[in-house]
Amino acid sequence: QVQVVESGGGLVQPGGSLRLSCAASGSIFSINHMGWFRQAPGKQRELVAVVTSGGRTNYQDSVKGRFTISRDTAKNAVYLQMNSLKPEDTAVYYCHVIGRDWSSRNVEVWGQGTLVTVSS
Repeated sequence: QVQVVESGGGLVQPGGSLRLSCAASGSIFSINHMGWFRQAPGKQRELVAVVTSGGRTNYQDSVKGRFTISRDTAKNAVYLQMNSLKPEDTAVYYCHVIGRDWSSRNVEVWGQGTLVTVSS
C-alpha cells in the first residue's frame, strides 16, 4: 500500500503565506507526477499545480506568480509554497500522487486533505 500524508494548512490573513507539505510512503517504487488539487465549498475539485518526474511544472492560471511547487525526489515529497494568498484561495488542498509500486502496478493516491482558510 501507498500512503500520502499532508501538512501545513491553517488560517492566514489575505496577503500572507503558507507552505504545504506532502510525503508518500509505503510500497511506492517510482513517482511520475506529484501535485496539489483544491476543492472549495460548493465547487468541483481543481488542479492547482503539478510537477513531473522530469521536473516540469504546471500551474492553474489563478495561482501563477503566487504559488510555487517543488519536489524532493529522495524523500518522495512535494511542497506548495503559497504567497500573496487571497480569500478565494480558501479550500481543502489535496496532495495527489501517480506512480508505480514494487509490483509495477500503477498507483494513484490522494491525501486526506488539509484546510487552508484565507480570512481577516
